[in-house]
Amino acid sequence: MKFAHLLPMTLIDYPDHIAALAYTAACNFRCPFCHNSELVLPEETSKLHLIPENDIFSTLRKRQGFIDALVITGGEPTLQPDLGQFITRIKHLGLLVKLDTNGSQPEILEALFRAHLLNYVAMDIKGPPARYDELAGVHVNIDAIRHSIRLVIHNAPDYEFRTTVAPTITVSDIKETIPMIAGAKRYYLQRFVVPQDKALVDPAWKDRQAFSEEELGAIWEQIKSSFPAGGVR
Repeated sequence: MKFAHLLPMTLIDYPDHIAALAYTAACNFRCPFCHNSELVLPEETSKLHLIPENDIFSTLRKRQGFIDALVITGGEPTLQPDLGQFITRIKHLGLLVKLDTNGSQPEILEALFRAHLLNYVAMDIKGPPARYDELAGVHVNIDAIRHSIRLVIHNAPDYEFRTTVAPTITVSDIKETIPMIAGAKRYYLQRFVVPQDKALVDPAWKDRQAFSEEELGAIWEQIKSSFPAGGVR
């Protein structure tokens, strides 16, 4: 596993749990609005000082009793060839595991579900199918995305879908995204926010206007009847 960062404790990344947060390096998408460019762009990831797995486990053992879960995010964790083996070791520590994914590798998700290694999955939905390539920054196999969505809905013990409502995404785009995740129990609209001192994959997007929290709240009111739970973050 190639880990770039480890946050020893987070209260917000796994609902109702205290968790550690591990960031994997490398991603197969190039979403222009992504603020984790150091985990995405090869020229940036090559500069990272990766964290050895043994250091990850050492930190987690020290946190036992204080945390009850590990969130694995990225980058795109399903690109890591030894993800299953790593999660198996995490489970042996007695920790829950939440996986953040873009859903581009359904065969990996299927194997993880089959092995009962995941407790919670958060899958990013970039937008409506017609705009997926544009918003992901690469050509995307939309059938693979749809496959992952169904796998998550039917196999994840708990899950959420979420869309970062980046600049250029419209109300119509959001409404046209909903049929992709029909039957989902939880959906979130996430505000586009650029943290200080963070570089976007495409710097030109940094100053582009996106919906405010209030505007997203109004949009959620229009679509919330489609989901039992969710909201605006």
